[in-house]
Amino acid sequence: MQRPHLSTTCFYLLITLVVALASCTDSQAPAKSNTLDPLAKVANTPPPVSQRKFGLPVDSFTVIEKTIERNEFLANILELYQVDDPTIALLAIKSKGVFDIRNIRAGNQYTVFCTKDSLQKALYFVYQPNAIDYVVYDLRDSISIYTGKRTVTTRTLTASGKIEGSLYETFKKAGADPGLAMKLADIYAWSIDFYSIHEGDWFKVVYEQQYIKEEPVELGTIRSAVFSHDNEPFYAFYFQSDSTQPGEYYDEQGKTLRRFFLKAPLKFSHITSRFTMRRFHPVQKRWKAHLGTDYAAHTGTPIIATGGGVVVESAFSRFNGNYVKIRHNNTYTTQYLHMSRRASKKGQHVRQGQVIGYVGSTGLATGPHVCYRFWKNNKQVDPLRQKFPSAEPISQSSLPVFDQYKQEQRQQLETIKIEAIQ
Repeated sequence: MQRPHLSTTCFYLLITLVVALASCTDSQAPAKSNTLDPLAKVANTPPPVSQRKFGLPVDSFTVIEKTIERNEFLANILELYQVDDPTIALLAIKSKGVFDIRNIRAGNQYTVFCTKDSLQKALYFVYQPNAIDYVVYDLRDSISIYTGKRTVTTRTLTASGKIEGSLYETFKKAGADPGLAMKLADIYAWSIDFYSIHEGDWFKVVYEQQYIKEEPVELGTIRSAVFSHDNEPFYAFYFQSDSTQPGEYYDEQGKTLRRFFLKAPLKFSHITSRFTMRRFHPVQKRWKAHLGTDYAAHTGTPIIATGGGVVVESAFSRFNGNYVKIRHNNTYTTQYLHMSRRASKKGQHVRQGQVIGYVGSTGLATGPHVCYRFWKNNKQVDPLRQKFPSAEPISQSSLPVFDQYKQEQRQQLETIKIEAIQ
């Protein structure tokens, strides 16, 4: 029998050894696990998000938030945070065309972003003229000023109620924003005399409320409303027929609610004496004609022009006290008497709704009020009995779109229950 060759024997021994070693290595290898290495976890965790306020990283500064005090100005605030006079002077120059520093008002908030050391030198100063807008003063080497807006969300809300006292008081008692009452009064200023509203009148409103995060910050547009006065419903629908122009409020027929004259020269008050040919004068103690309408209000209440025009008289007389007279056109003239002070000058052009003076009791008056007088074709008439022309109605081409929008808004108004403030 022939012996196997030595080289063949060595080959088989080598193969056996390799297999044995491989088997040993596999048995000692750790089992695979789905658990990640703790170091890998740390490496894959995203860095924490830096908080930002007005676009600035809060963590990089000492942040100080305060309110503008009375008789406090930008200069003396910045001096408290190590800003020198030349820098403040340069700020005033660079602010032109961005935000006039003279418009900084007491009661508004500001935020100072300072260095994180004991010196606390201001690097940024942010002023908020309102809850939404802000102005950033970059005080670093290259001084700059820019404006911004906080992120705002808008929600559609509704309000309704029955009149109890004045419109303002009704909203206040219901816990609703009294500013909504002011907006409603502005919308109906040409069609409803809010000094004559009474219990039994009611309203429904669909409006927008603006929020920053979850905090209500500002009233938006009133989309639609209905106000029932003396059992007559007055509808108002906000509609923008031209995207390049601001919208208007229209009635159900598409006629604008804006008229040539406002119903009254004050926002809120009550009539104490109407136009009459025979009234017992409280000061002169005799019967005589009263060719005006008296509106009582607190001293200092703003008096507004009921229509646009030119001031032809702004003076003081023994009986009228401080007064202003406005010529609106060749047909109409109005006069406002007994002001505590005047806010318009002879020859000045004024717009409808502009403040022309303030309620007082100068001249022949027993208490603070404004006597409102009205001329038509050079004859004094009762303004509450006049029928004034409206502004332009909706164009024929826009009527189909308006009608569809009006129907949608009416349906929403009809679903609102009276006295349901949301």
